[in-house]
Amino acid sequence: MVIAIVLAIVLVVRSRKRRALVDVLGKRDNDSVRYAFVINPSKPQASEHRRFIASYCANHGLNDIEFIETQLDKDGRVCAQEALDHGADVVIAVGGDGTVRTVASALSGTGHAMGIIPIGTGNLFARNMGIPVGDIETALTVATSHGSRNVDMGRMMLLDNEKENHAHAFLIIAGIGFDAAMIDDTDPQLKKNISWLAYFVGGMKNLFAPKYHGTVTITSADGSMHSKSNLTFRTFMAGNCGDIPVFSLMPKASYDDGILDFEIIDTTGGLIGWANLFSDIAYQTVTKKPEQNPISMNSTVDQIQGVSAELELEKPALAEVDGDILGETKHIRISVEKRALTVRVPEATPDVHQD
Repeated sequence: MVIAIVLAIVLVVRSRKRRALVDVLGKRDNDSVRYAFVINPSKPQASEHRRFIASYCANHGLNDIEFIETQLDKDGRVCAQEALDHGADVVIAVGGDGTVRTVASALSGTGHAMGIIPIGTGNLFARNMGIPVGDIETALTVATSHGSRNVDMGRMMLLDNEKENHAHAFLIIAGIGFDAAMIDDTDPQLKKNISWLAYFVGGMKNLFAPKYHGTVTITSADGSMHSKSNLTFRTFMAGNCGDIPVFSLMPKASYDDGILDFEIIDTTGGLIGWANLFSDIAYQTVTKKPEQNPISMNSTVDQIQGVSAELELEKPALAEVDGDILGETKHIRISVEKRALTVRVPEATPDVHQD
Protein backbone atom coordinates (compact mmCIF):
# COMPACT_ATOMS: atom_id res chain seq x y z
CA MET A 1 0.00 0.00 0.00
CA VAL A 2 2.84 2.36 0.83
CA ILE A 3 4.48 1.70 -2.57
CA ALA A 4 1.15 2.25 -4.32
CA ILE A 5 0.66 5.57 -2.52
CA VAL A 6 4.20 6.73 -3.38
CA LEU A 7 3.72 5.80 -7.05
CA ALA A 8 0.40 7.64 -7.12
CA ILE A 9 2.03 10.76 -5.68
CA VAL A 10 4.85 10.58 -8.26
CA LEU A 11 2.36 10.26 -11.12
CA VAL A 12 0.32 13.22 -9.84
CA VAL A 13 3.42 15.39 -9.49
CA ARG A 14 4.60 14.46 -13.01
CA SER A 15 1.15 15.17 -14.43
CA ARG A 16 1.05 18.60 -12.79
CA LYS A 17 4.55 19.44 -14.04
CA ARG A 18 3.57 18.41 -17.56
CA ARG A 19 0.41 20.55 -17.49
CA ALA A 20 2.38 23.50 -16.12
CA LEU A 21 5.00 23.12 -18.88
CA VAL A 22 2.34 22.93 -21.60
CA ASP A 23 0.61 26.01 -20.16
CA VAL A 24 3.86 28.00 -20.21
CA LEU A 25 4.78 26.91 -23.71
CA GLY A 26 1.28 27.63 -24.96
CA LYS A 27 1.76 31.30 -24.04
CA ARG A 28 4.74 31.68 -26.38
CA ASP A 29 3.93 33.59 -29.52
CA ASN A 30 3.52 31.65 -32.73
CA ASP A 31 3.92 33.20 -36.15
CA SER A 32 4.32 32.00 -39.71
CA VAL A 33 7.02 29.34 -39.47
CA ARG A 34 7.73 26.51 -41.90
CA TYR A 35 8.51 23.27 -40.10
CA ALA A 36 10.22 20.23 -41.59
CA PHE A 37 10.13 16.92 -39.71
CA VAL A 38 13.03 14.57 -40.41
CA ILE A 39 11.77 11.19 -39.25
CA ASN A 40 13.51 7.83 -38.89
CA PRO A 41 10.97 5.31 -40.24
CA SER A 42 12.84 2.36 -38.71
CA LYS A 43 11.94 3.40 -35.17
CA PRO A 44 9.05 1.54 -33.49
CA GLN A 45 5.69 3.25 -34.05
CA ALA A 46 7.26 5.77 -36.44
CA SER A 47 4.17 5.75 -38.65
CA GLU A 48 1.93 6.29 -35.65
CA HIS A 49 4.08 9.19 -34.50
CA ARG A 50 3.94 10.73 -37.96
CA ARG A 51 0.13 10.63 -37.95
CA PHE A 52 0.05 12.17 -34.49
CA ILE A 53 2.41 14.98 -35.55
CA ALA A 54 0.30 15.73 -38.62
CA SER A 55 -2.87 15.81 -36.51
CA TYR A 56 -1.24 17.99 -33.84
CA CYS A 57 -0.02 20.51 -36.41
CA ALA A 58 -3.43 20.67 -38.10
CA ASN A 59 -5.16 21.25 -34.76
CA HIS A 60 -2.72 24.03 -33.85
CA GLY A 61 -2.83 25.89 -37.14
CA LEU A 62 0.62 24.76 -38.25
CA ASN A 63 -0.17 24.09 -41.87
CA ASP A 64 3.18 24.76 -43.52
CA ILE A 65 4.94 21.48 -42.68
CA GLU A 66 6.91 18.81 -44.51
CA PHE A 67 7.96 15.25 -43.65
CA ILE A 68 11.26 13.87 -44.92
CA GLU A 69 12.20 10.26 -44.08
CA THR A 70 15.74 9.06 -43.57
CA GLN A 71 16.92 6.11 -45.66
CA LEU A 72 19.93 3.80 -45.69
CA ASP A 73 21.64 6.06 -48.24
CA LYS A 74 20.10 9.31 -46.97
CA ASP A 75 20.86 10.18 -43.37
CA GLY A 76 19.53 13.02 -41.24
CA ARG A 77 22.23 15.39 -42.47
CA VAL A 78 21.15 15.04 -46.09
CA CYS A 79 17.46 15.24 -45.12
CA ALA A 80 18.00 18.39 -43.06
CA GLN A 81 19.89 20.04 -45.93
CA GLU A 82 17.00 19.12 -48.22
CA ALA A 83 14.59 20.71 -45.74
CA LEU A 84 16.61 23.93 -45.71
CA ASP A 85 16.69 23.94 -49.51
CA HIS A 86 12.89 23.69 -49.43
CA GLY A 87 12.68 26.79 -47.24
CA ALA A 88 12.25 25.27 -43.77
CA ASP A 89 12.71 27.70 -40.87
CA VAL A 90 12.85 25.00 -38.18
CA VAL A 91 13.93 21.39 -38.72
CA ILE A 92 12.64 18.86 -36.19
CA ALA A 93 14.45 15.55 -35.72
CA VAL A 94 12.06 12.68 -34.96
CA GLY A 95 14.15 9.73 -33.86
CA GLY A 96 17.00 8.73 -31.58
CA ASP A 97 20.42 10.23 -30.91
CA GLY A 98 21.66 9.19 -34.36
CA THR A 99 18.93 11.11 -36.16
CA VAL A 100 19.37 14.08 -33.84
CA ARG A 101 23.12 14.34 -34.36
CA THR A 102 22.96 14.03 -38.16
CA VAL A 103 20.21 16.64 -38.43
CA ALA A 104 22.23 18.89 -36.12
CA SER A 105 25.27 18.42 -38.36
CA ALA A 106 23.49 20.23 -41.20
CA LEU A 107 21.94 22.94 -39.00
CA SER A 108 25.08 23.90 -37.07
CA GLY A 109 26.12 27.43 -37.91
CA THR A 110 23.05 28.18 -40.06
CA GLY A 111 21.01 30.03 -37.45
CA HIS A 112 18.05 27.73 -38.10
CA ALA A 113 16.61 26.15 -34.98
CA MET A 114 16.35 22.41 -34.42
CA GLY A 115 13.50 20.75 -32.58
CA ILE A 116 13.66 17.24 -31.13
CA ILE A 117 10.95 14.58 -30.83
CA PRO A 118 12.83 11.76 -29.03
CA ILE A 119 11.60 8.29 -30.00
CA GLY A 120 14.84 6.31 -29.70
CA THR A 121 16.21 4.12 -26.91
CA GLY A 122 18.78 6.43 -25.32
CA ASN A 123 17.74 9.97 -26.23
CA LEU A 124 20.69 11.25 -24.21
CA PHE A 125 20.90 14.68 -25.82
CA ALA A 126 17.17 15.28 -25.43
CA ARG A 127 17.44 14.40 -21.76
CA ASN A 128 20.35 16.81 -21.30
CA MET A 129 18.22 19.54 -22.92
CA GLY A 130 15.29 18.86 -20.61
CA ILE A 131 13.10 17.78 -23.54
CA PRO A 132 10.40 15.31 -22.40
CA VAL A 133 11.07 11.69 -23.37
CA GLY A 134 8.09 9.38 -23.81
CA ASP A 135 5.66 12.28 -24.12
CA ILE A 136 5.38 13.17 -27.80
CA GLU A 137 2.72 15.84 -27.31
CA THR A 138 4.79 17.85 -24.85
CA ALA A 139 7.94 17.37 -26.96
CA LEU A 140 5.99 18.67 -29.97
CA THR A 141 4.83 21.65 -27.95
CA VAL A 142 8.46 22.42 -27.10
CA ALA A 143 9.63 21.98 -30.70
CA THR A 144 6.93 24.27 -32.13
CA SER A 145 7.18 26.94 -29.43
CA HIS A 146 9.52 29.92 -29.42
CA GLY A 147 12.42 29.61 -27.04
CA SER A 148 15.86 28.21 -27.75
CA ARG A 149 19.30 27.53 -26.37
CA ASN A 150 22.57 27.80 -28.27
CA VAL A 151 24.77 24.74 -27.69
CA ASP A 152 28.18 23.51 -28.79
CA MET A 153 28.69 21.06 -31.62
CA GLY A 154 31.54 18.54 -31.52
CA ARG A 155 33.18 17.27 -34.71
CA MET A 156 35.32 14.20 -35.43
CA MET A 157 37.28 13.98 -38.68
CA LEU A 158 38.85 10.73 -39.89
CA LEU A 159 42.03 12.13 -41.41
CA ASP A 160 43.19 8.87 -43.01
CA ASN A 161 39.97 8.23 -44.93
CA GLU A 162 40.17 9.75 -48.40
CA LYS A 163 36.43 9.22 -48.90
CA GLU A 164 35.56 11.52 -46.01
CA ASN A 165 34.28 14.92 -47.15
CA HIS A 166 33.06 16.26 -43.81
CA ALA A 167 33.68 16.02 -40.08
CA HIS A 168 31.14 13.90 -38.23
CA ALA A 169 29.00 15.75 -35.69
CA PHE A 170 28.47 14.70 -32.09
CA LEU A 171 26.46 16.27 -29.31
CA ILE A 172 27.19 13.89 -26.45
CA ILE A 173 30.38 11.80 -26.61
CA ALA A 174 32.76 10.69 -29.35
CA GLY A 175 35.40 8.07 -28.80
CA ILE A 176 37.87 5.59 -30.16
CA GLY A 177 38.89 2.24 -28.70
CA PHE A 178 36.98 0.23 -26.11
CA ASP A 179 33.84 2.38 -26.14
CA ALA A 180 33.46 2.02 -29.92
CA ALA A 181 34.15 -1.73 -29.79
CA MET A 182 31.57 -2.09 -27.02
CA ILE A 183 28.94 -0.28 -29.09
CA ASP A 184 29.80 -2.26 -32.20
CA ASP A 185 29.35 -5.56 -30.32
CA THR A 186 25.98 -4.58 -28.83
CA ASP A 187 23.02 -6.52 -30.21
CA PRO A 188 20.53 -4.04 -31.76
CA GLN A 189 17.57 -6.22 -30.78
CA LEU A 190 18.80 -6.45 -27.19
CA LYS A 191 19.20 -2.66 -27.18
CA LYS A 192 15.56 -2.30 -28.26
CA ASN A 193 14.50 -4.58 -25.42
CA ILE A 194 16.58 -3.27 -22.51
CA SER A 195 17.80 0.09 -23.85
CA TRP A 196 21.27 1.29 -22.79
CA LEU A 197 21.79 -1.70 -20.46
CA ALA A 198 22.58 -3.74 -23.58
CA TYR A 199 25.93 -1.96 -23.81
CA PHE A 200 27.16 -3.87 -20.77
CA VAL A 201 26.93 -7.09 -22.78
CA GLY A 202 29.00 -5.54 -25.58
CA GLY A 203 31.47 -4.28 -23.01
CA MET A 204 31.98 -7.73 -21.48
CA LYS A 205 33.06 -9.03 -24.88
CA ASN A 206 35.91 -6.50 -25.04
CA LEU A 207 37.28 -6.44 -21.49
CA PHE A 208 40.45 -8.27 -22.50
CA ALA A 209 40.94 -6.81 -25.98
CA PRO A 210 44.45 -5.46 -26.75
CA LYS A 211 45.21 -1.91 -25.67
CA TYR A 212 45.78 0.98 -28.07
CA HIS A 213 49.01 2.92 -28.55
CA GLY A 214 49.69 6.29 -30.11
CA THR A 215 50.34 10.02 -29.73
CA VAL A 216 47.84 12.70 -28.75
CA THR A 217 48.00 16.51 -28.91
CA ILE A 218 45.33 18.54 -27.14
CA THR A 219 44.88 22.29 -27.70
CA SER A 220 43.56 24.26 -24.72
CA ALA A 221 41.21 27.24 -24.88
CA ASP A 222 44.18 29.61 -24.43
CA GLY A 223 45.93 28.15 -27.49
CA SER A 224 48.53 26.16 -25.60
CA MET A 225 49.20 22.63 -26.81
CA HIS A 226 49.80 19.51 -24.73
CA SER A 227 51.29 16.45 -26.41
CA LYS A 228 51.85 12.95 -25.09
CA SER A 229 53.67 10.25 -27.05
CA ASN A 230 53.92 6.55 -26.29
CA LEU A 231 50.34 6.75 -25.04
CA THR A 232 48.72 3.47 -23.95
CA PHE A 233 44.99 3.38 -23.28
CA ARG A 234 41.75 1.43 -23.39
CA THR A 235 39.61 4.25 -24.71
CA PHE A 236 39.93 7.91 -25.69
CA MET A 237 36.78 10.02 -25.49
CA ALA A 238 35.69 13.61 -26.07
CA GLY A 239 32.58 14.82 -24.29
CA ASN A 240 30.20 17.67 -25.01
CA CYS A 241 27.73 16.28 -22.46
CA GLY A 242 29.23 14.06 -19.78
CA ASP A 243 26.15 12.46 -18.25
CA ILE A 244 24.73 9.13 -19.38
CA PRO A 245 21.95 7.15 -17.65
CA VAL A 246 22.90 6.55 -14.00
CA PHE A 247 26.56 7.62 -14.39
CA SER A 248 28.60 10.75 -15.04
CA LEU A 249 31.59 10.09 -17.28
CA MET A 250 32.74 13.72 -17.39
CA PRO A 251 31.32 15.76 -14.48
CA LYS A 252 32.74 19.08 -15.73
CA ALA A 253 31.48 18.75 -19.31
CA SER A 254 29.16 21.57 -20.36
CA TYR A 255 27.37 21.73 -23.71
CA ASP A 256 27.62 25.51 -24.09
CA ASP A 257 31.09 26.51 -22.82
CA GLY A 258 32.94 26.14 -26.13
CA ILE A 259 35.16 23.44 -24.61
CA LEU A 260 35.32 19.67 -24.90
CA ASP A 261 36.29 17.34 -22.07
CA PHE A 262 38.86 14.77 -23.19
CA GLU A 263 39.25 11.57 -21.21
CA ILE A 264 41.97 8.93 -21.50
CA ILE A 265 41.13 5.68 -19.72
CA ASP A 266 43.35 2.69 -18.99
CA THR A 267 43.20 -0.38 -16.75
CA THR A 268 45.67 -3.02 -15.57
CA GLY A 269 45.35 -6.23 -13.60
CA GLY A 270 42.52 -7.82 -15.52
CA LEU A 271 39.12 -7.76 -13.83
CA ILE A 272 40.57 -5.91 -10.84
CA GLY A 273 41.40 -2.95 -13.06
CA TRP A 274 37.92 -2.88 -14.57
CA ALA A 275 36.41 -3.07 -11.08
CA ASN A 276 38.57 -0.13 -10.03
CA LEU A 277 37.49 1.81 -13.11
CA PHE A 278 33.85 1.19 -12.25
CA SER A 279 34.48 2.52 -8.75
CA ASP A 280 36.17 5.58 -10.26
CA ILE A 281 33.11 6.35 -12.39
CA ALA A 282 30.78 5.76 -9.44
CA TYR A 283 32.96 8.03 -7.26
CA GLN A 284 32.89 10.96 -9.67
CA THR A 285 29.18 10.44 -10.28
CA VAL A 286 28.55 10.92 -6.58
CA THR A 287 31.06 13.73 -6.00
CA LYS A 288 30.34 15.53 -9.30
CA LYS A 289 34.09 16.07 -9.62
CA PRO A 290 36.50 14.67 -12.27
CA GLU A 291 38.52 12.78 -9.67
CA GLN A 292 39.42 9.14 -9.20
CA ASN A 293 38.47 7.07 -6.22
CA PRO A 294 41.35 7.58 -3.70
CA ILE A 295 41.66 3.82 -3.19
CA SER A 296 41.82 3.04 -6.91
CA MET A 297 45.04 1.25 -7.86
CA ASN A 298 44.66 -0.47 -11.22
CA SER A 299 42.95 2.16 -13.35
CA THR A 300 43.73 5.65 -14.64
CA VAL A 301 41.27 8.30 -15.79
CA ASP A 302 43.11 11.33 -17.17
CA GLN A 303 40.84 14.26 -17.94
CA ILE A 304 41.76 17.51 -19.67
CA GLN A 305 39.67 20.23 -21.28
CA GLY A 306 40.43 21.72 -24.67
CA VAL A 307 39.05 23.00 -27.95
CA SER A 308 40.62 20.33 -30.15
CA ALA A 309 42.62 17.11 -30.11
CA GLU A 310 44.56 15.12 -32.68
CA LEU A 311 45.24 11.43 -32.10
CA GLU A 312 47.49 9.15 -34.15
CA LEU A 313 47.48 5.41 -33.47
CA GLU A 314 49.97 2.68 -34.29
CA LYS A 315 47.15 0.41 -35.49
CA PRO A 316 43.59 1.16 -36.66
CA ALA A 317 40.78 1.21 -34.11
CA LEU A 318 37.03 1.66 -34.27
CA ALA A 319 35.71 5.19 -33.78
CA GLU A 320 32.20 6.30 -32.82
CA VAL A 321 30.15 9.48 -32.43
CA ASP A 322 27.06 9.47 -30.18
CA GLY A 323 26.84 5.70 -30.51
CA ASP A 324 27.19 5.56 -34.31
CA ILE A 325 30.19 3.56 -35.57
CA LEU A 326 32.32 5.37 -38.15
CA GLY A 327 34.68 2.50 -38.90
CA GLU A 328 38.38 1.93 -38.23
CA THR A 329 40.92 4.74 -38.31
CA LYS A 330 44.49 5.52 -37.23
CA HIS A 331 44.28 9.31 -37.33
CA ILE A 332 41.49 11.55 -36.03
CA ARG A 333 40.96 15.20 -35.24
CA ILE A 334 38.27 16.30 -32.78
CA SER A 335 37.14 19.93 -32.50
CA VAL A 336 34.26 22.03 -31.18
CA GLU A 337 32.01 24.67 -32.73
CA LYS A 338 31.07 27.03 -29.91
CA ARG A 339 27.32 27.58 -29.51
CA ALA A 340 26.82 26.89 -33.20
CA LEU A 341 23.56 24.96 -32.84
CA THR A 342 20.21 26.47 -31.86
CA VAL A 343 17.88 24.00 -30.12
CA ARG A 344 14.25 24.48 -29.15
CA VAL A 345 14.03 23.79 -25.40
CA PRO A 346 11.45 24.10 -22.59
CA GLU A 347 13.37 26.92 -20.94
CA ALA A 348 15.55 29.34 -22.89
CA THR A 349 18.59 31.01 -21.36
CA PRO A 350 18.45 34.84 -20.99
CA ASP A 351 21.21 35.43 -23.57
CA VAL A 352 19.42 33.48 -26.30
CA HIS A 353 16.87 35.17 -28.50
CA GLN A 354 13.34 33.81 -28.61
CA ASP A 355 13.56 32.69 -32.20
